[in-house]
Amino acid sequence: MTTPDSSRFPRLRLRSASPTLIGLPWELPLESWTAGRADLRELPIGPSRHLVRFVQDEDRLIALKEEPIEIARREYEVLRRLETLLLPAVLPLGLAELPGGDSAILVTEFLAHSLQYRRLLMRLPAGPSGGRDRLLDAMASLLVDLHRGGVYWGDCSLANTLFRRDGDLIQAYLVDAETSESHDQLSDGQREYDLEVLVENVAFGLADLAAFARHDSPAGTDYEEAIREAESVHSRYRQLWDELHAEEELAPGDRHAVAARIRRLNDLGFAIDEIELEPGKGGRLRFRVAVATRRFHARELERRTGLVALEGQARILMNDLRQYRSWLEWYEVRQIDRIEGARRWLAEVYRPTIARLATVVGPDRDIIQSYCDVLEHKWLLSEQAGRDVGLETALLSYLEIGAPAPETGPDLAAERAAERPSNLP
Repeated sequence: MTTPDSSRFPRLRLRSASPTLIGLPWELPLESWTAGRADLRELPIGPSRHLVRFVQDEDRLIALKEEPIEIARREYEVLRRLETLLLPAVLPLGLAELPGGDSAILVTEFLAHSLQYRRLLMRLPAGPSGGRDRLLDAMASLLVDLHRGGVYWGDCSLANTLFRRDGDLIQAYLVDAETSESHDQLSDGQREYDLEVLVENVAFGLADLAAFARHDSPAGTDYEEAIREAESVHSRYRQLWDELHAEEELAPGDRHAVAARIRRLNDLGFAIDEIELEPGKGGRLRFRVAVATRRFHARELERRTGLVALEGQARILMNDLRQYRSWLEWYEVRQIDRIEGARRWLAEVYRPTIARLATVVGPDRDIIQSYCDVLEHKWLLSEQAGRDVGLETALLSYLEIGAPAPETGPDLAAERAAERPSNLP
């Protein structure tokens, strides 16, 4: 029996005791893993400078990326920092530093229900749907979140981001942190440079996509429109950053201004960490608010119902819950407290609807997002009918048309063209 050569085994750090992960051939370069492995999966990926493989680990998918060892170490630490701060990024699971000291394999959990920007924009309706606006808002919001956490991205781009539909919003996640750095706090210069890179790269990504989209407008028009859209990210970032960091001066008795500011931040999804009021000039008060993570509605939904959802989804579900509770109070002519309202909404509305949706949408769809899609369909039908058509009518209609979602559209030709390899250094 041959004894394994321990000198050929990598320095391995894993944050999961999964037998699948532990049993992978870590002593081999990633390109050698393709021969005869039943757990390897093929997925379309965007342009990448490095080799990427995917492994099925029970009910989750693991992404493996081989890259120079110093880059891999830095990326792993940045992703750990983002996880600690509860910021939107892929989850780091481990690092294997290969024998020889030149390269390493970064291990992350694949982001479920996520889409690359090319696939998402190819599937979203063009024109007044607002899908592109929501994507640009998501990019600006992601960069604000990173900068608030002291993370300098370095290569902000659509290609280094994954997206999830989040109710009527889009949520952006950092997926590539090769050039990122962690600091206690970023300078204005670092933030400004990161923002300039983002605007330039978003313009390139949108122009590149437009060149392969199906339309009759001249290519020059597409490029100019891409520039205008990308430049809007700058103002979106500024508007959100200023809202979060504004310092106001108030009259001592102006409690309404304090409540209004908190409400605006809550509407953006931010929970309040601390309110600071101190004497200012001319007998006025200086007012500052420190915000926590962007999970205000998500925390409230989980506290009341136990459901774990994205922030945009949670905002829609909380509104649905409140509306049902109000209807119950009107119908039963009595007060219904929050506990009873949440319990009955779960039992009488949410869970029965989810059960019927699950038979159509399948296990690969985000079932909470599907419920939000039904509510959106209900709003559209009600607008057309000039009255509230009700959940049952909306659900039947949604199921009859195949429970559509942008990520499951039928047009694959444009998607495949958009996912072509790029010439990268």
